[in-house]
Amino acid sequence: MLLTSIIIYLAITVAIGAWSTRLVKSSNDFVLAGRSLPLFLSASALFATWFGSETIFGASSVYLEEGLIGVIEDPFGGALCLVLFGLFFLRPMYRMGVLTIGDVFRRIFGKRVEFFASVFMIPAYFGYVAAQLVALSLILGSITDLTLVEGILISSGIVVFYTFLGGMWAISITDFIQTTMIVVGLLWVSIMVASEAGGVQHILSQAPEESFQFFPTGGAISWINYFGAWIILGLGSIPSQDIYQRVMSSKSEKVAVRSTYLAGGFYLTFGLLPLFIALGAKVLYPNFIWKTSKCSCPP
Repeated sequence: MLLTSIIIYLAITVAIGAWSTRLVKSSNDFVLAGRSLPLFLSASALFATWFGSETIFGASSVYLEEGLIGVIEDPFGGALCLVLFGLFFLRPMYRMGVLTIGDVFRRIFGKRVEFFASVFMIPAYFGYVAAQLVALSLILGSITDLTLVEGILISSGIVVFYTFLGGMWAISITDFIQTTMIVVGLLWVSIMVASEAGGVQHILSQAPEESFQFFPTGGAISWINYFGAWIILGLGSIPSQDIYQRVMSSKSEKVAVRSTYLAGGFYLTFGLLPLFIALGAKVLYPNFIWKTSKCSCPP
């Protein structure tokens, strides 16, 4: 049943890509969806920029080991990036009317900066894309006999295929569907975990004290690392094609600004759900979580 559901979901994703081809009539349609995205599609596409396996699986596991200090980069830094982009950078970029962030660099700094900025931007996406493909491959491998490599090849083939067909239209529509399913799933799992673990208050009361420590308590090095965690995504992802492309696909400047604020709020709000689920899992399965933490465990 689970395998059938996943196959149906992937088939729907490919079908959306095929359907989206009728909306693509120019390079502007392919790259920026013709600057026609309504608020709900623009905001969901921005929200889905980082909200995936690295937030649900990666941030939650780090949170169990290090508390809030360990997840400043994601989701807090990611939410900061979206808000800052909407506040300070979006309006002048939107009015330029260009297709890519490289075009923005060329318009302001010249062709040489455009070239080097585009080249150095490419390696930054390797780890991000790999995390998504590995996560889907692990899901496929858990219910089939596919190896990790086979799952990655199938996953990447599906993503490349529907993106090739429908461009930004396909990405935006599938992001909206995927975001809706992820949020509903996280809410459902959170309710189930809270019910099984004795309620929200009980889960929070059983959490280690450092789980809610938001500021470092050490010396200068701790504060430097803390500040660095904020700016990795908070500032480092502002001059990136994925943020630019999703924002500039909005149907108006006002919609684009609102989508960044909405996406930042959603990212911070729903980004905390995996952390709560992790705390609940620690209450439900204390022995398993104890063995995977970095704490000083008795032999």
